[in-house]
Amino acid sequence: MQAPDSGYGLWLLAAINAAFFIFFAWSFYKPLTRWDWRGFGMFSAFVVALFAEMYGFPLTLYVLGGWLSANYPQVNWLSHDAGHLLEMWFGWRANPHFGPFHMASFVLIGGGFWLLSAAWPVLYRAQREGRIADGVYARMRHPQYVAFVLVLTGFLLQWPTLLTLASYPVLVWAYARRARRRGKGLPGPLRRRVRPLHAAGAGLHSATQARPRPIPGRSPMTRPRTASAHARRASATW
Repeated sequence: MQAPDSGYGLWLLAAINAAFFIFFAWSFYKPLTRWDWRGFGMFSAFVVALFAEMYGFPLTLYVLGGWLSANYPQVNWLSHDAGHLLEMWFGWRANPHFGPFHMASFVLIGGGFWLLSAAWPVLYRAQREGRIADGVYARMRHPQYVAFVLVLTGFLLQWPTLLTLASYPVLVWAYARRARRRGKGLPGPLRRRVRPLHAAGAGLHSATQARPRPIPGRSPMTRPRTASAHARRASATW
């Protein structure tokens, strides 16, 4: 393998990029509960590991250097552009920043951050006004987790590393598990009607007042206290 170029060892640049994306995500996500901070911490660790290899030390390229050099001798695997592994493996010879995987990563990362930015104001207004979140929450149950997975997938396409490849399925499993657990604690009909709220779960009881229960032969006002009590107990765990 050839000597690395000046694209590595830039730890200040790595720190700036990691801090930028972490702060950008935090500004939209606004974690409140212990789980929110834990999930956000896992996302932050992924981002730090990514940029540490992107601009600091190319651990993946060193570990796989022998195999890569033997199979792709025409590529300088310690150059910065070679870090776009998918473009290199599939024979993209132009600037990798304009390669198909890199462009797809822009779409996923941008879409993920857009989803975060669209979800938080809706949720914030719902919590302040004591009602069920609408907007993007009316179309998917947990847009904040979907957004994080989109961003992580985009980063993985752009600059795959051994650490991020190992942590990616763990993160997806953790977000999916949390999303399923958030739906528990409510009675079945109410759980199908309520769009889960983030953290405080404010205004869940309004679902029993504003929307009819999907049980034939029962009035929307049947046992409102029981339903709202279930909602309050569930929201206390969110």
